[in-house]
Amino acid sequence: MDGYIAFTEATATQAEELTRLVPRLETQLAALGAAGAFSAPGPVLLGIGASLSAAAPAVWRLRAGGVPAWRLGAGDTPLPLVTGDHPVVAISQSGRSSETVAALESVTPELRYAVVNTAPSPLSELASRRLELGNIADSYASTIGYTATLTALAMLAEAWADGRTDASWASLGERFRAAEASLDPGLGAAAELFAAAPSADFVGGGGSLGSAEAGALLFREAARIPASAMSTRQYLHGSMESAGDGVHVLFGEAREAQLARTLADAGHRVLLVTSDPGLEVRDAAVVVLPESSEAQRPVFEALALQGLVRRVAELRGVDIEEFVFHNDDTKLDVSDVPA
Repeated sequence: MDGYIAFTEATATQAEELTRLVPRLETQLAALGAAGAFSAPGPVLLGIGASLSAAAPAVWRLRAGGVPAWRLGAGDTPLPLVTGDHPVVAISQSGRSSETVAALESVTPELRYAVVNTAPSPLSELASRRLELGNIADSYASTIGYTATLTALAMLAEAWADGRTDASWASLGERFRAAEASLDPGLGAAAELFAAAPSADFVGGGGSLGSAEAGALLFREAARIPASAMSTRQYLHGSMESAGDGVHVLFGEAREAQLARTLADAGHRVLLVTSDPGLEVRDAAVVVLPESSEAQRPVFEALALQGLVRRVAELRGVDIEEFVFHNDDTKLDVSDVPA
């Protein structure tokens, strides 16, 4: 993928792109499985930014399936990267994230795996085993690139843990399109919470921790709201004591609903994003996601975040396509792809 497309354009075709993506991934995963890629010790998932967030639910799914797995920030460890016999799955939509490429380059070649959208790219050329998304055009604040990466990593985790992927992936695009319509009214109302908010906390339990992280990043990038993210249990262990005038966005089920009630009863602005239609929280906004597997839920959480941040940016008069800072050392030049 060269360049970027508009946020609205990327989201408008997202359901169709996911429909096309799933069979491509199935074919590649079958080939990787036949080649023994998933017989190795459990993987270390490596990324930075949204790619690191996308790894969180996959690690949760792998561990739930009995496979030891970890995630690691690409810029957070000295090189060479030491993982023993564990393969490293490097994640980068552009394939040009400088920290991720440098870390994977330091790993023994046969342990280099990658999940990448753009190929050829520096990362795709380094990896011995690849899962390619197919050069999907994406927006600068990632939308379809992120949901496609979530899908690829979740299907990879299922194939690694179970030897197969769930049959329900085949209908993901169709269910995603239906969810776009069903979530629309609730997201419009929830956006009002952010109209004058000075900050936001994003909190998620289990595999939804990645959605909390991605949400905080997306609201910083696209709505310019200072935001933080953490797991539900970490938030309960003291961090919620500084709850103030910001918005508190919670992803999860019963424990997150209980937390939402505590915050709402104390007069704070709260949004609960859940897949349980039976949960009600007085004085809080609730967005109910469609029923899905735990592995697929983060894809729908991402859809809710995208719809929400677009409305919030409009309310606050922020151009969602315009970024303030541009750094010249986070992406490698395409000329760095080996000939």
